Amino acid sequence: MIDAVQRKIIHIDMDAFYASVEQRDFPEYKGKPLIVGGTPEGRGGVVATASYEARKYGIRSAMPSKTAQRLCPDAIFVFPRFDAYKTASNHIREIFSRYTDIIEPLSLDEAYLDVTKDKQDIGSAIEIATQIKNAIRDELSLTASAGVSINKFVAKIASDMNKPDGLTFIGPSRIEVFMEELPVERFFGVGKVTAAKMKSMGLHRGIDLKRLSEHDLIKHFGKPGKFYYQIVRGIDNRAVHPHRETKSVSVEDTYQHDIITKDAMLPELEILSERLAKRLQRSGLKGRTVTVKFKFHDFTLMTRSLSVADVMNDREGMISAVNAILEMAPIEEKRVRLLGVGISNFDTRPSDNRQLKLF
Repeated sequence: MIDAVQRKIIHIDMDAFYASVEQRDFPEYKGKPLIVGGTPEGRGGVVATASYEARKYGIRSAMPSKTAQRLCPDAIFVFPRFDAYKTASNHIREIFSRYTDIIEPLSLDEAYLDVTKDKQDIGSAIEIATQIKNAIRDELSLTASAGVSINKFVAKIASDMNKPDGLTFIGPSRIEVFMEELPVERFFGVGKVTAAKMKSMGLHRGIDLKRLSEHDLIKHFGKPGKFYYQIVRGIDNRAVHPHRETKSVSVEDTYQHDIITKDAMLPELEILSERLAKRLQRSGLKGRTVTVKFKFHDFTLMTRSLSVADVMNDREGMISAVNAILEMAPIEEKRVRLLGVGISNFDTRPSDNRQLKLF
């Protein structure tokens, strides 16, 4: 029951992207356990990315930096340089566009490409993936891993099979057997809780899920059950969408020392507001809802949002909204280690007046 639409899908996933950019730009980091996004004292929150040298110690993304430092006392911690990562990402996107315009970016470091009909009439998705990997290596001194198949799900799983610098092809004749052998925790949407529930029911691999009817899968797992039923049979009809709607834009900073008073937070929030306004203006985006994120010293999060009747992307409007949010936020005597400012609810329709709504 393989998907009748024989697309040629490539999933490209950069290898330890942030850490690899740092090791490329700073040769003294090469070959060493490098962690982007934290400090050994734990002031920086969590690990954003770890180099492969650091991963050998069990360090993973989203791990508290204190835990990472305990696992590898010699690890080097650096703060993210998002401008550098964005520049590299834009260059990678340009490489993709040499072969197809059907590109669905998932983040700065990964994307789906539909090369069913490629611009250069190469015809072979494997050859295109090889050329893309070579171009990324030659032009950016970075490595990427690629998965090639006839649908998005299998291509994404394949790209992770031989990291780093891998290329894995799973053709139509192999898909059903591949899905039958796949551990349930590798299925899209299956987190730790769902995986534990599946295993408690004796469902450990795709072949176990395949024994259940669609009705039973939906009964036990809700709407995702329908997807499990289809994908274990190799069916994934999702198209690669080249234009993903932007839902929100945000910036944030983690501080080496906790900020305690609102007076101390205000200048930092104004800096973030100015950065965000510049990003919005470059992108031609305007939004109605401003959100401020607070991360406290115990890693708990709080967000507060403010909506206005008219769209905006100017520095003064952002700062005005942020000031109002900060004034009403219940954060007295709380130690803040991260601040973020974001905007959402994008729209181009103007309004004659502005109203504030805090929630």
